[in-house]
Amino acid sequence: MPETLLKVHPDDNVLVALTDLPAGAQVRYQHQLFEIPHGISAKHKFVTEARQPGDPVRMYGVTVGRATRVIGRGEAITTANLHHLADPYGLHRRQPYTYLAPDVSRFANRTFMGYHRADGRVGTRNYWLVIPLVFCENRNVLMLKDAFERELGYAQPDQYREQVRELLHLYQHGQTDLIRKKEPFVDPTQNKTLQHNGPGTLPGRPFANLDGIRFLTHDMGCGGTRQDAAALCSLLAGYINNPNVAGATVLSLGCQHLQTNMLTNEVRRQNPHGKKPVLLYEQQAGTEYDLLSRAINDTFLHLIEANRLTRQPAPLSQLCVGLKCGGSDGFSGISANPAIGHLADVLGTLGGRTVLAEFPELCGAEQNLLDRMPDDARATKFITLMETYAAQAQAAGSGFDMNPSPGNIKDGLITDAIKSAGAAKKGGLAFIADVLDYAEPATAIGLNLLCTPGNDVEATTGMAGSGTNLILFTTGLGTPTGNPACPVVKISTNTALLHRMPDVIDFDSGSIISGEQTIEQNGENLLEWLIGLASGTYLTKAEQLGQNDFIPWKRGVSL
Repeated sequence: MPETLLKVHPDDNVLVALTDLPAGAQVRYQHQLFEIPHGISAKHKFVTEARQPGDPVRMYGVTVGRATRVIGRGEAITTANLHHLADPYGLHRRQPYTYLAPDVSRFANRTFMGYHRADGRVGTRNYWLVIPLVFCENRNVLMLKDAFERELGYAQPDQYREQVRELLHLYQHGQTDLIRKKEPFVDPTQNKTLQHNGPGTLPGRPFANLDGIRFLTHDMGCGGTRQDAAALCSLLAGYINNPNVAGATVLSLGCQHLQTNMLTNEVRRQNPHGKKPVLLYEQQAGTEYDLLSRAINDTFLHLIEANRLTRQPAPLSQLCVGLKCGGSDGFSGISANPAIGHLADVLGTLGGRTVLAEFPELCGAEQNLLDRMPDDARATKFITLMETYAAQAQAAGSGFDMNPSPGNIKDGLITDAIKSAGAAKKGGLAFIADVLDYAEPATAIGLNLLCTPGNDVEATTGMAGSGTNLILFTTGLGTPTGNPACPVVKISTNTALLHRMPDVIDFDSGSIISGEQTIEQNGENLLEWLIGLASGTYLTKAEQLGQNDFIPWKRGVSL
């Protein structure tokens, strides 16, 4: 029989409701009996002992809030009776940390089929990028996108255009009433298999070994601070150096802050051994037609070269996996997040790299992370990045404690500390290899902490810029987020979400909540699935939908 309650850590004074608990219900956990005075929805928590105003509430073994009024035994914690509170942290509080690496014998000799680059890294995809250095070139990038995608077979299916055409036909024939009475359209993607035998098997694609051409647009490059221009430069260089990328076509107006020589210098600085072609074009050197015609011709010739590369076996140590959550719910920290945390520990033991982002969602988990740092230098960098970011948020009239969204709160994440303690579970238990600022390359074997916002797309954008060739994205509420350079795997924290949004979710961790699988079993099954994804055997739902989100993190003001 499935459990109805969960105590995450022995030191906790809350229990998690795994199913809805009606008012007046009597529930037992181990040897204790609790009466529920008011109904509690699944994913929410109730206190195991009465709390007075100011008393701490603990979950995941850490402080996650303080009572603002009396909370009776068995009563749910809510925004009306609990306020954010987190444990203090610091270098002087660092404690010795021990860690037992997981058994990785199941994966010790496994390989995936990837694209081997000249610098020794291996991609899970083979993309060509088209990038603007400044927002003025967005229109030109989109014109190239339309031309290349339509003619080379990379354009998305246009089922919505057919729907509009049918409605227009009814309107033009005076049948507006039929539009109002029309039955809902049937989703043509329903019940389609996830399996995919590689992009070369798709009809209408002449380049069998080129997974796609990705067209990035943004609103930066000019008008902001030099700091923002430099950050954008590092980010774009990181995308060019990403192992999933074969090369790039770069459009420049010519007068913006971010100059072409800045980009080429940063590409070389980040990766001195890289040999990828970077094609540069400035619009002010001639007409738009001349710019785009030259770009099309030269890019096409390089697509021919990029298509010569074929997938070859590579060890799992060549995987660099991003760890992200978004649209989180009360099950995130007890199902999907710890599952990918176990996967991260397995991959790190195998010699791979993982990247944990979202610094605002590490609030309250800082001391555990500091204890896992390899030295004081990395610990100091982490503290500096956290405190600088928090101060910037406070100066803007906000703060990390204001992080939970309405959706988070509705589904059981009452304070930022609750949300953060669960979010940190994505980082597993291993020692931390390195601490990175936004867009810094992830080169250290094991777990890397990357300073990004909690914002879904700004975070995934930053992880791909740091070199991830896959991103794991857990969600309890659902999000279509994808990335132009890196496949984004959507993992549901509860099975109901998988059934509600099957066109978005790739993998389900709800079996942990139902008791059908352990955290370790689910995480290792996910790694098994990732081997096929990394090999191009199938695509993520975001890839199938053409969801290629790209939003750089803008830290400075606009001038």
